[in-house]
Amino acid sequence: MKAGVAALLLFFSCLAPAQSKRPFMFEDMMGLKRVNEPVPSPDGRWVLFSVVDVDLKQNTRKPHIWLAPVDVSRAAVHQLTFDAAGEDRPRWSPDGRHFAYLSAKSGSQQVWIADFNQETAEIGASRQLTNISTEADGELWSPDGKNILFVSAVYPECSVPAGIAAGTPAQPATQQPGAQQQLQAAAFAGVARDPADEDSCNKQKDSERAASKVKAQIFTRLLYRHWNTYYNGKRSHLFLQPAEAATAAGPPQSAARDLTPGDHDVPPFSLGGQDMYAFSPDGKEIAFTSNIDEVEAISTNNDVFVVPISGGVARNITAANKASDSTPLYSPDGKYIAYRAQARPGYESDRFRLLLYERATGTIANLTKPFDEWVGSFAWSPDSRTLYFSAEHKGHELVYAVPATPPYSVRVLVAGHNDDLAITPDGKRLLFTRMSAEAPNEIYSADAAAKGCPAPTGNVDSAAAPNCTLEKGDPITRINEPVLSQIAMQPVESFFFKGSEKADVEGFLVKPPNFNAAQKYPVKFLIHGGPEGAWGDSWSYRWNPELFAANGYVVVMINPRGSTGYGQKFIDDVNGDWGGRAFHDLMLGLDYAEKQFPFVDKDRECALGASFGGYMAYWLEGHTTRFRCIVAHDGMFNSESAYGSTEELWFNEWEFKGTPWNNRALYRKWSPHLFATSFKTPLLVVHGQLDYRLDVSEGFQAFTTLQRLKVPSKMLYFPDEGHWVLKPQNSELWYKTVNDWVDQWVNPKAR
Repeated sequence: MKAGVAALLLFFSCLAPAQSKRPFMFEDMMGLKRVNEPVPSPDGRWVLFSVVDVDLKQNTRKPHIWLAPVDVSRAAVHQLTFDAAGEDRPRWSPDGRHFAYLSAKSGSQQVWIADFNQETAEIGASRQLTNISTEADGELWSPDGKNILFVSAVYPECSVPAGIAAGTPAQPATQQPGAQQQLQAAAFAGVARDPADEDSCNKQKDSERAASKVKAQIFTRLLYRHWNTYYNGKRSHLFLQPAEAATAAGPPQSAARDLTPGDHDVPPFSLGGQDMYAFSPDGKEIAFTSNIDEVEAISTNNDVFVVPISGGVARNITAANKASDSTPLYSPDGKYIAYRAQARPGYESDRFRLLLYERATGTIANLTKPFDEWVGSFAWSPDSRTLYFSAEHKGHELVYAVPATPPYSVRVLVAGHNDDLAITPDGKRLLFTRMSAEAPNEIYSADAAAKGCPAPTGNVDSAAAPNCTLEKGDPITRINEPVLSQIAMQPVESFFFKGSEKADVEGFLVKPPNFNAAQKYPVKFLIHGGPEGAWGDSWSYRWNPELFAANGYVVVMINPRGSTGYGQKFIDDVNGDWGGRAFHDLMLGLDYAEKQFPFVDKDRECALGASFGGYMAYWLEGHTTRFRCIVAHDGMFNSESAYGSTEELWFNEWEFKGTPWNNRALYRKWSPHLFATSFKTPLLVVHGQLDYRLDVSEGFQAFTTLQRLKVPSKMLYFPDEGHWVLKPQNSELWYKTVNDWVDQWVNPKAR
């Protein structure tokens, strides 16, 4: 009897946590820790990574460094650093006795070095390495342990000897007639200034700019603003500093030497991903990415250069390709440089291929010639025989492998949604981050020697051989389990349907917590950005499907023409056709969901989109009345005015096949503002002042039009946000405003 009671109590104690789970809330999302890329130690036992903590009350995001064992049975995952200023981007020294990291605890962001006890896994003393007035970022330790490479944004006229160019803070030298040509000649030519003089020059210019009562600037070329900042006369450059410069007494006044002097960004602007520079295995050379085309605003022509760390003329090793070449990575044996490349100039969404440059001969091989998906992050095996890479495929991001010698037969190894690849020094374990719609990044590992499945084109479904299986991976960290274990979430469900022109199109559905199939649920219809982007089994802090579903909605997401992960032709089908195939794919996908899932209430649907999704939201406004409401975040409303106010002109000129003056008909054909006479659906406009991809004037034009037409409308304006809403309290307001707007028009409780 007592045993039966005990068993019953045990049953109910196990059942209770599942029953007590609650819907996902915004505060839960802000309480999750944001895990970054894994960095394995030289002995293969440990993994360093940074974790970002969000403080909603303080409106801050702060990173700290954590440590995990590769063998999870050996030790606990734990936080290593706790400074109030935060610490980020840990990188091991070659001997594993130290690691470098970034911190602003001295008042500005600099590179610091910490001691590490490999046996006890404890951090020791830390000391500052760099002391550059323009701050440091993106540090790398040289393979020989002698130097550290880092990035800093400097005035290009300060990086070359006096007399090559001159200027004032109000009119930077790079903006004066003739100065561009002078600095172009000096770019990457090994004529860098003395480190102390260069830093003194930069410090003086920054001080003069800050003290000047005149804040005006004069521009004489394009790309004068980018993403969310105006050009201030500075360029990112790569600097080299001896690692031994870090002492207990502090770093010398100036020991960092500019390896890439001149008027070009090294590396060029990036929204994240793999480093665009690397050391050679002997530590004597670096490869880096830069764009040296005269008009950067219309160019995607990144190139890979190499330069000795001793200085000298940088050599362009990819000059023959006029499209993008980037993210170089030397093979461990030093014979090759692997990098990602595109083939079509001016097209930022062309397929990313994995290429191999042989250093001895200069020959270039395409390792992924038949492979029809985008190569993401990649890593070399320690024996230089294999390259591992991630690539999107039908709502996931799989891990693939390809040999470095012919035949280049691609295999897919690991399932899931994975990125940030690394490999242990013994070559046995792959390390990567993994996310899903139900959980943000954690660090996983998988067997690097797994047989996997043949996937020459990347299409796993048609290429998989009989009896082959994909690695699922093993979790190394479970940092967010304490929060997520309390939350009720539904998994993402995939479905396929026939879209425009009978193409196979994938959609996804997320049900609300405590779902009851006998009920009818209102719909939030999410439209992704890009247009070359995709929904899938992945996590988002800005547009989180689980959070949208949490208050009683079914979330439907479609990957229409233009979406990534379905081959390059599927992507290209959106070019010059923004309101065509993609629009019809979206509508046909929603039609399919309404017919296939009886719990979907087709009379209570709201469409929401950002960026290209914001454009499509405006397009829906003028082309259908099936929605109760619409939300348009940072969308293009007037395609002609958007061309004149954006910065990356290559994007508009490719997508609309020219400029508004030489192909006006296409711009006007797909411009939502010209269909205003059909506007009827209540619409919430969201836009940020600092969005220079799609200027805030696009949002103002939309709101003005809606108000004059007396269409129910509201505008949420962020004076301190760009294309994305990043500040925690702004994000809180965004979710509340968006969800309240949907509830107002769709939720039966609000009617």
